[in-house]
Amino acid sequence: MIDFNIDNYLRISLTDVVLVCISTFLIVMFAKKFFWDKLLTLIQKRQDLIQENINSSVAIKKQAEDVKEKYDEKLRNVSQEAHTILVSARAHADQEKQQIIKEANDEALRIKKNANEDIERQKRDAQKEMKKAISDVALSAASQLIKKEMDEKTQKQFVEDFIEQAGDKQW
Repeated sequence: MIDFNIDNYLRISLTDVVLVCISTFLIVMFAKKFFWDKLLTLIQKRQDLIQENINSSVAIKKQAEDVKEKYDEKLRNVSQEAHTILVSARAHADQEKQQIIKEANDEALRIKKNANEDIERQKRDAQKEMKKAISDVALSAASQLIKKEMDEKTQKQFVEDFIEQAGDKQW
């Protein structure tokens, strides 16, 4: 078996401990005399830089919050403006719709009126043509009858009576 003793490995003695403490004290005193001020200055500069960065970060954060608040307000205003525009557009569209419907109705009435006038004119023209055709037929029939049986005065009276009767009936 192996005999293990920690004292063989550590070999801690009182003189070693005292020498290490003295050498550490001397190193600290030497560092304090030559390097401590520079080290404190360096640490203070670093601390100031960090504090400056923190302060600027806080300021930037505040600015960002202000900008965000402004944009949120603008966004709310944009929503309201969009709603207003939509309402206005709907009202305008309804107004245009009513105007188009009115114009279409007016146009339909005008077309209907023109069609009725055309029908009446064509009806009158057809009646005139019919009267003329009836008169021509009557005159032709009357002339043939007169040639056979009547004199000229009786023939005219017969034609006038026939035309008068045809005019009263108005086909």
